[in-house]
Amino acid sequence: MHPFSQLEPTLSRNEPRIYLDHAATTPMRPEAVAAVMEGMARWANPSSPHAEGRAARAALEDARRRIAQALDWPHHVILTSGASESASLALRGRPGIGVAAVEHDAVLRAADRPVMLDVDAGGIVRTEGRDWTALQSANSETGVLQPATATPRIADCAQTAGKLPLPPADMIIVSAHKLGGPPGIGALLVRDLGLLDPTGGQERGYRGGTENLPGALGFAAALEAPRDWFAPLADLRAELDAAILAHGGEIVAQASPRIPTIASYRMPGVGAAAQLIRLDMAGFAVSAGSACSSGSMRPSHVLAAMGYPADAAAQVVRVSFGWTTTADDVARFAEAWTRIARDIRAAA
Repeated sequence: MHPFSQLEPTLSRNEPRIYLDHAATTPMRPEAVAAVMEGMARWANPSSPHAEGRAARAALEDARRRIAQALDWPHHVILTSGASESASLALRGRPGIGVAAVEHDAVLRAADRPVMLDVDAGGIVRTEGRDWTALQSANSETGVLQPATATPRIADCAQTAGKLPLPPADMIIVSAHKLGGPPGIGALLVRDLGLLDPTGGQERGYRGGTENLPGALGFAAALEAPRDWFAPLADLRAELDAAILAHGGEIVAQASPRIPTIASYRMPGVGAAAQLIRLDMAGFAVSAGSACSSGSMRPSHVLAAMGYPADAAAQVVRVSFGWTTTADDVARFAEAWTRIARDIRAAA
């Protein structure tokens, strides 16, 4: 049974629902759930001076060490509430940084008077001549991977951490709930703390707020969980790509390198909202655009930056895989997508 199969208890189907929206959030790994529960059972404020607080501090620092080790990061780890806060910390006090229009909304909001970088039709950002840039390692809507030659000083690795090696950036944005950890916890990986301005409070003076010990323990446990689920997804995504193309669909950024966990597909002539309704009724959870903007169904700024006409962009949905995804899930989705496309064409 899928972790999200009980979210709509009134929905009666012979088969369980299939969750294919992992780029929005991934169901928590059981190891992470157990670690969070353990952290709650032993909870005390890690900043308190008494014995309970000192024990909580020791557990927090051990979780920090484990997170760094699992990510193969030998430098500093600042624990945050998630990728949005990490982006805000990294970009604070850096006016004029290079940012592409295809970046995540959190980065675009946090950037101070950014210099907008060009992006080609395949979603590849041009960074030539820029020193400080902030780039997603994999785009959260299209899955497009930036080339190794595009080495940002700030890398948003929310979609790739725990799946692909980290890039050689000075600061790296990470989110636990994108990789099977709990919501409400993330990290900013920092090569040199001198790159940040201390503001007082916790986390060595670089952020305020009581430290989230249960979240940190869950974060570490999720990163340490087996990752053998990731490699087979490339073949499953390729099979879905082939099925979409064979039935008149289009793949966004088909020619660009893409992470196996994220793909965007266009069903010509059918709006994304109609597709989402039909797919949801058929038992599939997918989205249109990133989770931060898809609730409003506003046009995708990513597709617009890549030169997609507004009417074509409005026909694109995102499908994203994770640790619960199986070959049967993908086969069933491909069949449902092609059936919907066939039915709509027949009706037209």
